[in-house]
Amino acid sequence: MFKRKIYTILLHRLQEPRRFIQVLTGPRQVGKTTLVQQVAEELNLPTLYASADEPTLRSPLWIEQQWELARLELKSNSPASVVLILDEIQKITNWSDSIKRLWDEDTRAKRPLLVVLLGSAPLLVQRGLTESLAGRFEQIPVTHWSWQEMHEAFGWSLEQYIYFGGYPGAASLIGDETRFRHYINDSLIETTLSRDILLLNPIHKPALLRRLFELACHYSSQLVSYQKMLGQLQDAGNTTTLAHYLDLLKGVGMAAGVFKFSNHLIRQRSSSPKLQVFNTALLSTQSTLSFHEAQKDRTCWGRLVESAIGAFLLNSAITHDIKVFYWREGGKEVDFVLQSGKKIIAIEVKSGMMKEALPGMETFIKHFQPLRSLVIGGANLSIEKFFQTPITDWFAD
Repeated sequence: MFKRKIYTILLHRLQEPRRFIQVLTGPRQVGKTTLVQQVAEELNLPTLYASADEPTLRSPLWIEQQWELARLELKSNSPASVVLILDEIQKITNWSDSIKRLWDEDTRAKRPLLVVLLGSAPLLVQRGLTESLAGRFEQIPVTHWSWQEMHEAFGWSLEQYIYFGGYPGAASLIGDETRFRHYINDSLIETTLSRDILLLNPIHKPALLRRLFELACHYSSQLVSYQKMLGQLQDAGNTTTLAHYLDLLKGVGMAAGVFKFSNHLIRQRSSSPKLQVFNTALLSTQSTLSFHEAQKDRTCWGRLVESAIGAFLLNSAITHDIKVFYWREGGKEVDFVLQSGKKIIAIEVKSGMMKEALPGMETFIKHFQPLRSLVIGGANLSIEKFFQTPITDWFAD
């Protein structure tokens, strides 16, 4: 059993006298469905599971049908409660209005129905929650698997994790890299793009969205200006479109644009983004280098290492009130900057792309006085130790 903390939280909440709708959001293939089913087994209650993951959108009537089945189970067998799990909830038009009405009916009738909603497009799910379900739900984000989880579950080495990333469903396929690539590309990337973004958002340039994703993988952990992106992409449109599409890729847990750290919000949002994947499997499957070839290529491996660290930071920050930035001024740069309230952590990565001197870190410390400055890799803090340390620990006084 992995994602133990989330398992414990969900189990505890479903056992509380005061109940809320539990909403688990996160990318595809990170174990949301399996986790909820494990919790339901622990509760030893009747469970009804239904998924709306179809190539076309469903109507709200589908929700009512599943809800009525759960109500019938309550009537016929008189259990203490019934767990209703609705997966890919964002695929249903006006889902939040239907959930609100049905939940309020059960609340008034005092029906002991436990409801868990799952969604693979957190940004879209959040919109529905804030529009209709205020005061009725609790959200639990589920992120990509960490190195510790992949190591404990599958015995992966650090090098395997850096290259193959954190998708548990693909772990058994890494012995056949061609098969692994097909699984990631066909079952994960294509499904996410076509069902979680293109189906649910008005995308005027779908080819541009796909090319932007490929570019984010190719340049992961690198600073790329919007103008450079425009030069790399055909039929590029404008920078506003690119920024919007990057937000959508971030909303499904694929890639993000990390902005420059600044004391001024406008400067942060107007800065050139540092592209960053949420899972290095997305990066390595777009590369022509195999696992063994990538380790021998100093530049490629250095980029994978920095991307793995960046992915760890982005995923960790989701479950905490922490923001992730980079910093650059002139020719001086700090790879990552973490901010929690007024506390700042500066992080520099030394990997295949060796950096003997760290003038960027020195300048950053002088100007911003971070709580901590970490150098990861080489003779400094080991990558393994960094992955084993909760991100919140670095902010402890």
